[in-house]
Amino acid sequence: MNYDVADTALAAQGLLRIEWAEQHMPVLRILRERFAADQPLRGQRVGACLHITTETANLARVLIAGGAELALCASNPLSTQDDVAAALATELGVATFAVHGEDRNVYYRHIHSVLDTKPTITIDDGADLVSTLHSERQELLTNVLGGTEETTTGVIRLRSMAKDGALKYPLVAVNDADTKHFFDNRYGTGQSTIDGILRATNILLAGKRFVVSGYGWCGRGLSERARGMGAHVIVTEVNPLRALQAVLDGFQVMPMAEACRVGEVFVTVTGDRSVLRKEHFEQMKDGAILANSGHFDVEINLVDLAGLSTEQREIRQNVREYRLADGRRLYLLGEGRLVNLASGEGHPASVMDMSFANQSLVAAYIAREGQHLEKRVHSVPREIDEEVARLKLAAMGIQIDRLTPEQEEYLNSWKVGT
Repeated sequence: MNYDVADTALAAQGLLRIEWAEQHMPVLRILRERFAADQPLRGQRVGACLHITTETANLARVLIAGGAELALCASNPLSTQDDVAAALATELGVATFAVHGEDRNVYYRHIHSVLDTKPTITIDDGADLVSTLHSERQELLTNVLGGTEETTTGVIRLRSMAKDGALKYPLVAVNDADTKHFFDNRYGTGQSTIDGILRATNILLAGKRFVVSGYGWCGRGLSERARGMGAHVIVTEVNPLRALQAVLDGFQVMPMAEACRVGEVFVTVTGDRSVLRKEHFEQMKDGAILANSGHFDVEINLVDLAGLSTEQREIRQNVREYRLADGRRLYLLGEGRLVNLASGEGHPASVMDMSFANQSLVAAYIAREGQHLEKRVHSVPREIDEEVARLKLAAMGIQIDRLTPEQEEYLNSWKVGT
């Protein structure tokens, strides 16, 4: 078995944690049984670049049950759970290339290790696998039927590639499925970001001025959770529609130029770069805490922060203190990377159950239909999205109504009015 993990002795511990997550992922359990019977991925080589967590391990079990050969690398240097990586590599038979804290060179070496398996389907989280394939391993493109993308940031990158005519195979935007972004982005990111901040700092959020930059689905979820813990939430936005939503949801909205003077905790969730930068750091209060829950570590300008500091030290695990020339101290969490994974365990398994159910079903869809799809970014087929929701409701013991034939006819007719 070809793999690169930190410590294979951690495998037994990893298996126990994977089993714990599985208890909260009933939809994936159903799909694993279905995939084992139907073998929709037989003959497919799946190359995946994802956060190496217990939830991802349960996705891997579904793909393998469906007949896929799977190779897996990390989509973020600080999100890998080394015990899970060890279990994947030595117990579940997955070619796994992931070490917590790996540097940039190792990160991309691992991506190339996955590409060396000549994948026919890609599963990506941030589009680093896809972009590397297109820029550095173009000889492999003819093998690929299609791929999926898990994140908002990744979908933005892929749509940019498609607009430039650079995208050479079809990609499905799993992030945009209703059963993904309505739940994973909102409830998963909201809860896990708060969890990561509290694990790193052990601060009391009640009464804190908590600045959320970006009011997409992730920002909405985070704002709601922070308010629920008693924080005074301030939202910054560049999109007038989202800013208006934040106002009507009861949050204070202002430019970052104002928020930086009053905020005590800052979290970026925009998908863009330099959201917090020199001019903001210069105005922040002593003791301000800086965190990021966007995919890449570019939202907080670390070069500017380092340039303003006269001294740095690691004051707690995952908390770096930057002392400025005037004596003020700013605290960066998780190296400016995804704080929910750098300082915590990421999203709860029960919400990832739906996201990874989408990944599984879309991978099977690509295996079946990929050769007929245009080379662009596609939406998740509606029937897949609704199937995931039905399975989740069934697993929760919840039943819903069905339309009567009369209601069906009424909704599909233009002839019956008032």
